[in-house]
Amino acid sequence: MAKAPEEEHPVKAFGWAARDTSGVLSPFKFSRRITKDEDVSFKILYCGICHTDLHFVKNNWGNSTYPLLPGHEVVGVVTEVGSKVQKYKVGDRVGVGGMVGACHTCESCKNNLENYCPKMILTYNAVDHDGTKTFGGYSDHMVANERYIVRIPDNLPLDAAAPLLCAGITTYSALRYFGLDKPGTKVGVVGLGGLGHVAVKFVKAFGAMVTVISTSPSKKQEAIELIGADSFLVSSNQDEMQAAVGTLDGIIDTVSAVHALVPLLFLLKSHGKIVMVGAPEKPLELLVFPLIMGKRFSNSL
Repeated sequence: MAKAPEEEHPVKAFGWAARDTSGVLSPFKFSRRITKDEDVSFKILYCGICHTDLHFVKNNWGNSTYPLLPGHEVVGVVTEVGSKVQKYKVGDRVGVGGMVGACHTCESCKNNLENYCPKMILTYNAVDHDGTKTFGGYSDHMVANERYIVRIPDNLPLDAAAPLLCAGITTYSALRYFGLDKPGTKVGVVGLGGLGHVAVKFVKAFGAMVTVISTSPSKKQEAIELIGADSFLVSSNQDEMQAAVGTLDGIIDTVSAVHALVPLLFLLKSHGKIVMVGAPEKPLELLVFPLIMGKRFSNSL
């Protein structure tokens, strides 16, 4: 007979978990493993709220198992390290992102691409190597293998650091990998939610020009005056969208809801790229002709 979450491991823990698709979180007692030789244990001080958490809590993607304790932008202070840990010590400021394990033997793992490992272990809603369920950062403490711990610089506030562990790396990696990080490049950012805000800041830090594309006219002031976007397009405004046809070198699409892609494709120059980092719960329609005729490219992170 399977043990209750509170009895699976020796170390008692507390957090907030969903029990069903209602989206309601309630107090949850569970347990964490002891700190093994290669593990780092830390007290959680902050945890970001990612749209992925909402998808999982409500089972939007159809693969949630309950009880489900979300949170994968987790930061805190080290309380214990295993005997073989080399990089961290008690008192260090650290964090954990979207994954806590992988097979370490496949081609992806051998190339330091554990995030593409077919046996990747998510920070929550997954099964760990020992067969027990993983629980996330909406809790009081966490333990993870040293390989999946990251150091938080002393000059970076922990609360500001937390979103960088998912929203930050998701947008930064995509922009860098697909070459949308060059000064003078014109980049569109679709959506001004969590990912979108961070994407705009990165594009500006790279010295590129950024256009926010949103369904919400009310976000224009925030986009331009508060976070430094160079221009703003309302995606439902046909005149604005038509005037911007063929002006962008690339687009990073951060929207997690179903939306039209074809109008975005026409904003791209020839050889332009649209990079999908949002994760809608239903399929998006992508027509091939706008890609072929403009020699445009569609990618995902």
